[in-house]
Amino acid sequence: MGDDIVTAAEAEENAVLPSARVVHCDPDTSGLVERQPLPKGVAKVPVAQKTAAHWAYERLIMYIKNFEEQLDNEHEIAMGFVGGNTGVLRIEGLGYFDPDIVTFYGTDETGSKTQLIQHVSQLSVMLRALRKRPEAVEPNRIGFRLAADLDSDAIVSEDGTSEGDSTK
Repeated sequence: MGDDIVTAAEAEENAVLPSARVVHCDPDTSGLVERQPLPKGVAKVPVAQKTAAHWAYERLIMYIKNFEEQLDNEHEIAMGFVGGNTGVLRIEGLGYFDPDIVTFYGTDETGSKTQLIQHVSQLSVMLRALRKRPEAVEPNRIGFRLAADLDSDAIVSEDGTSEGDSTK
């Protein structure tokens, strides 16, 4: 994942399952991502074999799905841009391009098509709840689609699509 020099002990440690920790003022933190087991699709590939983009992508999906689980039927997930007053992006897709790029697809508050391309070294995401579109009967739940894809065995082809991919 770069030109960082690590000792043999550090390499061995990095090859095992990742660790996570959370401290929260609410005593019931069982629903937080850091306290949940890794999805099977995430755990089957050791961290040492993942690029920074791949590993960031998987963990972002876990956070997005967890955030959506806490929303009512009147709200959808959106992402606020950190470090500026550029508005929010209603998350409609998430991707990565190895070794180090993560991409968010969606629309802004006015409905304009929006895409954020972010280097993993500068990844800083604020998840927000936006009221669902008035014309939508059900809120869009991208996190659940992304999480299902993590556990699939779909192989991505050269054109960027996978089996069951609705973007074909």
